[in-house]
Amino acid sequence: MKLTIDDVRSRFVKHFDGETGSVYASPGRINLIGEHTDYNNGFVFPGAVEQGMIAEIKPNGTRNVRAYSIDLKDYVEFSLDDEAGPKATWARYIFGVCREMMALGVPVEGFNTAFAGDVPLGAGMSSSAALESTYAYALNDLWGDNKIERLELARVGQRTEHKYIGVNCGIMDQAISCLGKAGNLMRMDCRSGEIAYFPWNPKGYQLVLVNSCVKHELKGSPYNERRLQCEHVAEVIAKNHPEVKSLRDANYDMLEEVKAEITADEYKRARYVIGEVVRVLTVCDALEKGDYETVGQMMYETHYGLSKEYEVSCEELDYLNDIAKEEGVTGSRIMGGGFGGCTINLIADELVDNFKKVVSEKFEAKYGKKPVIIDVVIGDGARKLC
Repeated sequence: MKLTIDDVRSRFVKHFDGETGSVYASPGRINLIGEHTDYNNGFVFPGAVEQGMIAEIKPNGTRNVRAYSIDLKDYVEFSLDDEAGPKATWARYIFGVCREMMALGVPVEGFNTAFAGDVPLGAGMSSSAALESTYAYALNDLWGDNKIERLELARVGQRTEHKYIGVNCGIMDQAISCLGKAGNLMRMDCRSGEIAYFPWNPKGYQLVLVNSCVKHELKGSPYNERRLQCEHVAEVIAKNHPEVKSLRDANYDMLEEVKAEITADEYKRARYVIGEVVRVLTVCDALEKGDYETVGQMMYETHYGLSKEYEVSCEELDYLNDIAKEEGVTGSRIMGGGFGGCTINLIADELVDNFKKVVSEKFEAKYGKKPVIIDVVIGDGARKLC
């Protein structure tokens, strides 16, 4: 069931003495292709979705933030001037955004807030970026006179992940949450910040997410290790090719030159990233020609790379990918950081209903639970609702 303003407002009024404030929202995201390329300065190709986070916020005249997580039924209060911040992870996202906005010169004051989301947690649809973007946009609106540009708001969310959560993520999730446009996918050059929008209205095809309900947790996972491996390979390549600043600049020949100087795991990680940078651009060209078969082929290649080279898949996600192949799905792959979450599937219209039925039945028979199936509708980025 879709989350509404009333769902959040009713809880805000209950917890904060019947008063109402301003309501803001930001979306989760899908990523058609371009996984783990953002922190390698490559290209990504995401779209904002209708599901996301909604928060009500009202200044309270103090230096304290009083926050209630509706989904977790948890309340936390913290001071904007306490450098340590709260212990609860969900509250640290809000705290981090506040501190980073203050560092940009936005005179943030204390506020009461309640929030909820309909992005499935741990599904690889970036509920954390939606939360960060909601508050960054709201604080900019309430205290910053909207002077901070949207891409910088995205960087606020990224810095929050790095400094307050401990996840060295790239910029993609926060960028699409802040900059998404309904009916458009967004190609982003993660080095230059250059953005191009591609209308997404595929004739004869649909995007469908299949949530394995295996929850991933990037903090404490091998995510940061993957990033360090990629950075090390780029450094080794750069000894012979100083123009290589990151794996985005490398090619397979350069990688082969240094194969003896890096570990087998590092070689596999780099091979995946180098190929993925090319696949994103291939998909962009294919979409402009209406060539969805090539788009699908690139998606399957990405899944193989994420599973066998980057090694961020799991048994359940590989099984969902196998079912997609068996059922004639045009393209299917892991979506998100990996270690759980969803597959994203590009499916011909006439196959959609049968695929949903088959994948649900087979997955439940094997794992004892039904996957959650989500039809993708591309929505808008961060905004004020009322």
